[in-house]
Amino acid sequence: ILLLLSCYTPLLAQPDFVLLHRVPLIKGKSARESLEEQGLWNEYKGKFPFNPTRFDDQSLYVSNEQMTNDADLAYFGVISIGTPPQSFTVIFDTGSSNLWIPSVYCSSAACANHKRFNPSLSSTFKNAGKSLSIRYGTGSMTGFEGFDTVVVGGIPVKNQIFGLSQSEAPFMAHMKADGILGLAYPRLAASQATPVFDNMMTQHLVNQDMFSVYLTRNSAVGSMVTFGGVDTNHYSGQIAWIPLSSQMYWQITVDSVTVNGQIVACNGGCQAIVDTGTSNIVGPQADISSMARAVGAHSANGDNVVNCNNINNMPSMVFHIHGQAFTLPASTYVRQSTYYGCRTGLQSSSSDLWILGDIFIRQYYSIFSRAQNMVGLALAR
Repeated sequence: ILLLLSCYTPLLAQPDFVLLHRVPLIKGKSARESLEEQGLWNEYKGKFPFNPTRFDDQSLYVSNEQMTNDADLAYFGVISIGTPPQSFTVIFDTGSSNLWIPSVYCSSAACANHKRFNPSLSSTFKNAGKSLSIRYGTGSMTGFEGFDTVVVGGIPVKNQIFGLSQSEAPFMAHMKADGILGLAYPRLAASQATPVFDNMMTQHLVNQDMFSVYLTRNSAVGSMVTFGGVDTNHYSGQIAWIPLSSQMYWQITVDSVTVNGQIVACNGGCQAIVDTGTSNIVGPQADISSMARAVGAHSANGDNVVNCNNINNMPSMVFHIHGQAFTLPASTYVRQSTYYGCRTGLQSSSSDLWILGDIFIRQYYSIFSRAQNMVGLALAR
C-alpha cells in the first residue's frame, strides 16, 4: 500500500492547536574545531580515526550499542534525569536507540570534564540490575542500566531506562555532549531497552507519534527537535513523505545521486538512513570518490578537499528519493575551516548503507513518523 501513496500525500496532516514540545539545540564548537584551534587535530585523528560504519555488527543489536566518535557533531540539547532533576547535554541521535549519560561511578578522563549523574541524589532512581557495553571504533564504554524520570522538552517520561557509564573511551574527553539520546526503533536498542520516544508514545505524552528536526546552518541558536508534530515555521513548500524500507534505523531507498544530470552514485538504487548522529554524507568508497570527482574535489589528508575560491562555481548534488529530487548546493556540502581550508562533507565507509547526516538535514527539515513509519522531508527555512 505504501508504494501507491503520493509523495505529497496529506495522510499525516496536522490538526489545529496541536501541543508541540520543543527542545532547543545549541550549535556549539565541534570537537574537531576545538582540536584544530589547539593544533591537536592531526594527533587526535591519528589516535581515533572516525569509523562511520557503526551499523555492521549484527551482534550489537542484541547486547551492545555502538556509538559514533564523529568529531564534527555540533548540535546538543538539554534534558534532565531524576528527582530533583540533574541536567545533561545530549546528542539527539536518530541513528541509535539508547539513552546514555556519564555517572559519578566513572573515573575515566572522559567523565572528568562532563556532567555525571548521581543516582543517590534521585528519589525516583531504580537500578535495573543489568550491565551495558557501548563499543566505539577505537575504544569502549562500560556501565549499568537504571530507571528514572527523564524530562525532554518539558515532557516527563517516567520509568525510563538509561545507561550510566563506569568507564569511557579516551576520545570522549573531546566530545562536547555529555551523552546520547537515541531516537531510532526499539529493534536497534541494546539490552532490549525501551527508547525514550517509545515511552512517550506508550505513556500518551505526545499528540502525534512523530518528532521533527530542524538544524541551523550557521547560527548557534535556533536549531530544534520538536516532539509531537511538525513546526511549520521551520520549512517552506510541501512535505515529501517517504516510506521506510526497514524499521530499525530511519531507513529509506535512494534511487540515485546525480551531478550535472549524470548519475555519479547509487546507480540502480541504494539504502540510506536519515541520521542526526552523523555530521556528513557517508557512502561506499567507490561512490563517494565518484561524487568527489564530479564536484571537483581531491583527496588530501583523509578529506575530500576543494579550493575555497571555487565554491560558488561548484555543482549541486541531487539525491533522487521516491520520485523527488533533493538538491544540495555546494554551499551546503562544503565546510570551511580556519586552519585546514575547505573540504566536502563526503565520507567513505566500507558499508553499503548510506548515511544522510547533518549536511542533508540542515537543507531538509526532517520529520520522523512512527505512526506511519515514514520520513518527511521539506526544504528548511
